[in-house]
Amino acid sequence: MKQLLCFLFLAVAVQGYSQTFTPVDQSSKVHFVIKNFGIPTGGDFKGLSGTIQFDLQNLSASDFDVSVDAATVDTDIPSRDNHLRKSEFFDVKKFPKLSFKSTKVTRSNNKDYLYMFGKLTIKGVTKDVKFPFKATPTDGGWLFEGNFKINRRDFGVGGNSLSISDEVAVFLSVLAK
Repeated sequence: MKQLLCFLFLAVAVQGYSQTFTPVDQSSKVHFVIKNFGIPTGGDFKGLSGTIQFDLQNLSASDFDVSVDAATVDTDIPSRDNHLRKSEFFDVKKFPKLSFKSTKVTRSNNKDYLYMFGKLTIKGVTKDVKFPFKATPTDGGWLFEGNFKINRRDFGVGGNSLSISDEVAVFLSVLAK
């Protein structure tokens, strides 16, 4: 009987902790859109890696620590991509990763969304970001979807270019297993 009680206690205790997941790069999308001469222009990053601890029942135990490879920037125009890799934009030789680390995950006023607070680091500059996101259970993991906007100048991206907008929209669809 003692062994049964110990097993039941352990099973309940383990369920109280968040599970650790790994982003699946091939099934995820980190997409951005910025206006260039007033025309929306988009691109993607690959090389998504890191760890995600997530517990829908105990959001305070959740933690997102992920990054993408800056050199993978892909706008479907190779010459533009090479330009974006240079020091004026992402400076991929000096800053090979763009990273995000959550500071808090909470429920939102909308029952279909949660709310993420965290720190985004681009080119060695770290800024606070917050945004609503959906967490949808999938076969053996979660699909996290959300979006937010940043000011590229806050991160020293694009220099003083007047042809590109300051506002960048970031769209995330991250599968984690």
